[in-house]
Amino acid sequence: MHIHILGICGTFMGGIAALAKQSGFKVTGCDANVYPPMSTQLEAQGITLINGYTVEQTKLNPDIYIIGNAVSRGNPLMEVILNQGLPYISGPQWLAENVLQGKWVLAVAGTHGKTTTASMLAWILEYAGLAPGFLIGGVPENFSVSARLPGKPKQDANSISPFFVIEADEYDTAFFDKRSKFVHYHPRTVVLNNLEFDHADIFENLPAIEKQFHHLVRTIPQNGLVITNAEEASLQRVIDQGCWTPVETFGSQDKWHVANAQGDGSFDVMLGSELQGRLEWDIIGSHNQMNALASIAAARHVGVPVEQSIAALNAFKNVKRRMELRGVVNNISVYDDFAHHPTAIATTVAGLRAKVGQARILAVLEPRSNTMKLGIMKAALPESLADADMVFCYGENLGWDIAQAMQPIEGKSQVFMNLEQIVVAIAKAAQPGDTILVMSNGGFGGIHQKILNALA
Repeated sequence: MHIHILGICGTFMGGIAALAKQSGFKVTGCDANVYPPMSTQLEAQGITLINGYTVEQTKLNPDIYIIGNAVSRGNPLMEVILNQGLPYISGPQWLAENVLQGKWVLAVAGTHGKTTTASMLAWILEYAGLAPGFLIGGVPENFSVSARLPGKPKQDANSISPFFVIEADEYDTAFFDKRSKFVHYHPRTVVLNNLEFDHADIFENLPAIEKQFHHLVRTIPQNGLVITNAEEASLQRVIDQGCWTPVETFGSQDKWHVANAQGDGSFDVMLGSELQGRLEWDIIGSHNQMNALASIAAARHVGVPVEQSIAALNAFKNVKRRMELRGVVNNISVYDDFAHHPTAIATTVAGLRAKVGQARILAVLEPRSNTMKLGIMKAALPESLADADMVFCYGENLGWDIAQAMQPIEGKSQVFMNLEQIVVAIAKAAQPGDTILVMSNGGFGGIHQKILNALA
């Protein structure tokens, strides 16, 4: 069977392409920007890529078109597909029908931490010999791929693992299906990491997102498990709308919680008053401690002993672009992080502060997400950067005045509209012993290497 994917170079759709290819489908695809690293990853798997949405692609005569949510009405290829009555389907629905059907799906949802927590959970199951499949919106360094089908578990090499870990996104499914992606996945185990207002381009307010999360909760069977962050009032409101599944919390003293945390990231894992073990790793930040608790609880639901989960996380290597060290020049470290929401920015900077102590942190920020471009969160940005010593903001292509938004911290912040100028300013300001933290949910023009080159 031949599938043709529109919007194939996004992380999610690229993962679907990889899973389809592994399943034996013939896979081709197109995107507005076919470029590395996704293009090289897909081409290495024998997937033919086409740049742009040319109408001639209908001559490929695929059995079905899979439509990414970046594709909208007016797209020339999509219009031909509609006019000719050709078969099409969304990525999440195709995934549910062709990969997830019959699997024990473990889904990780939330405004923040989905990629990291899903990566932790997939690694725990792998470490335990359960050979899970997974689709994650990043590249876990323990695997070096973002998606794969379930394999053969160590306990029974004649069978295929029933487990599939998926990063469950609340963003809409497609232009013709405005439900959140995660309602298609029908998980048995679900992690609700947190819930804040985001995606202002499709959600009008927080209750609108809570409604979608409740749609997800409605799909969890009675023999499943909902694992939820006890510190989030928004998630409690979701559960209060109706829940037919056992609920287990993390972040509360009577259930899963952290004790004796140290600045290096290590902490005791507690279940009520009972010590479960100590996690000795170098993954910093209180948010990652919560991610770890959620992944341990989810793994326990499928039968992985807690001590085995802790041993697995001691060997966890994190995810690319999550506090990833890109290089050190003249004793100046340059980190890359995906943080782009004020809450994620604050927790990332706070985690780095706990690690470096009194050493200077130079925060470099590109407000690039759709929500940030709309200016919805601009008032929260200064406070989110409070733990940084200097702040460098890149404000090109924003619909609001970033310099004005940063006035509460104007004494330590600078705003630039030119990439080369911001690189020069950062290199000039940096001193031996400093840590430069770059935060963006995009490529940021390759600024990480530009900074390293300038420092050298």
